[in-house]
Amino acid sequence: MALTRLEKVQVWLLKAATGVLFALFRLLSPGGGAPAGRRKLPPVSSPLLLMSATRLANKIRRKEVSSVEVVRAYIHRIQEVNPFLNAVTKDRFDAALQEAKQVDVLIEEETGGEAVLEDRLPLLGVPLSVKESFALHGMPFNAGMVSRKGVVAAVDAPPVALLKRAGAIPMGVTNTSQLCMWCETNNHLHGITNNPYDFDRIPGGSSGGEGSILGGAGAVIGVGSDIGGSIRVPCFFNGIFGHKTTPGVVSIENQFPVCSGRQAEFCSSGPMCRYAEDLLPMLRIMAGPNAGMLSLNTKVDLKKLRFFTIPHDGGSPMTSPVSKELMAVQRKVAQRLEADLGVTVQEVHFPEFRYGFQIWDTYMGLPDKEGKLPTPFVELMGEPGKSTWPFWELLKRMVGKSDHTVAAIGLALLEKAHVTEPSAFIIQQKERLQKNMDELLGTDGVFLYPSHPRVAPKHHHPLFRPADCAYTGIINMLGLPVTQCPLGLGEEGLPLGVQVGAGKLQDHLTLEVALYLEKTFGGWRDPGAN
Repeated sequence: MALTRLEKVQVWLLKAATGVLFALFRLLSPGGGAPAGRRKLPPVSSPLLLMSATRLANKIRRKEVSSVEVVRAYIHRIQEVNPFLNAVTKDRFDAALQEAKQVDVLIEEETGGEAVLEDRLPLLGVPLSVKESFALHGMPFNAGMVSRKGVVAAVDAPPVALLKRAGAIPMGVTNTSQLCMWCETNNHLHGITNNPYDFDRIPGGSSGGEGSILGGAGAVIGVGSDIGGSIRVPCFFNGIFGHKTTPGVVSIENQFPVCSGRQAEFCSSGPMCRYAEDLLPMLRIMAGPNAGMLSLNTKVDLKKLRFFTIPHDGGSPMTSPVSKELMAVQRKVAQRLEADLGVTVQEVHFPEFRYGFQIWDTYMGLPDKEGKLPTPFVELMGEPGKSTWPFWELLKRMVGKSDHTVAAIGLALLEKAHVTEPSAFIIQQKERLQKNMDELLGTDGVFLYPSHPRVAPKHHHPLFRPADCAYTGIINMLGLPVTQCPLGLGEEGLPLGVQVGAGKLQDHLTLEVALYLEKTFGGWRDPGAN
């Protein structure tokens, strides 16, 4: 289906604007990266760092290892890798050690036995990392905004509170892109975060700090949020697992920035972790009273599911073509499913995927039921004061005086160029795609879709191809659950992966597939290993 004349103009304007911004950035900005010298993370040395949260919790309850030992192992690892990654922006090591000591005393004094502890406190004594846009009591809560530098969370966001109530011990908060609205984790408050597999590469965003510290074995479980790929892209680039839940299941309260317009329909909070077996118990905890909306206790027989693969978006002019190695590894997943399970993986194509970026961009700007539009990005940039003038900020950026990143300024400029009325054609494409996908999947369908057109790009390169995150963003607009699964390392030693999606509220299906793919492809790999 050909693009309309208006859409061709929009594509041209987007490419021209991003090209200019990228050239300006390269001209005026210093490069990011790790300290000079070492170009690879130290390998993991403690066996405690190579256990899932589920296994660690079991060992702690059985007194085979103390919570203090586990927390100390992770403190040492964070101190070892964070100078290279810049992922953790603020730690709470002293408080974490105190809480670990209390856990060990509690276990010694427990008279009900291990089963009672497992039921009441399933993550007792296990370290946890938290994306800094989630409120964590007593910790910075600024989403990479210089103007929010002194803001400290007075409460816990509900998913964080539930994980703490389950016994998890927060170790600190991790870096995000400015206002959580970019696929590279960089801001002028905390700086740029690096990929643990290659310090010259991005860890993704906006949950890039989480992805980086998890991928670097400085954490075993963490929490992220996702309105356009902010869980899945960092998980892909850092070789870990992550789950974008069906919207409305896990609370998105007490996060910054706050969703407005219809954005809450597309935003999800979910688990990020190195080991697939931690996804389901984390989701069960984070969902709290809404866990009953999902069939998390239902046993899944993969042989009885219907599998589909969608190899690409159909050739959108706004996104990069999917690389050969990513298409090849997705084909390999399909082949292994057929060989191991005796199923048929059907290749399907929907032309509406070509408009993924336009659909995401359009629906992010729609008003809520009361007709109230989303908070303008320039207003969020000016928080807690007046709205920002993006042209003025661009001029300030040229002389190194702006508190805002080039990406944030670029998004604000693009917002100014938006048409007031959404395209009826794009609305039609989304509605048609929604109907087709819902009918295709039902309650027993699972699909494979590329996570991104390429492996983790070098720092700042997303400025040149900002629409590539349409591969994740379109799934948000469809309201489907998706699990991001690592599939080993590619030609450049960078993580490969794939999105595994299912019908609404069928999260348990994709979580089961994640377990299979971890067993089949090996899961997370130590970036410091030879």
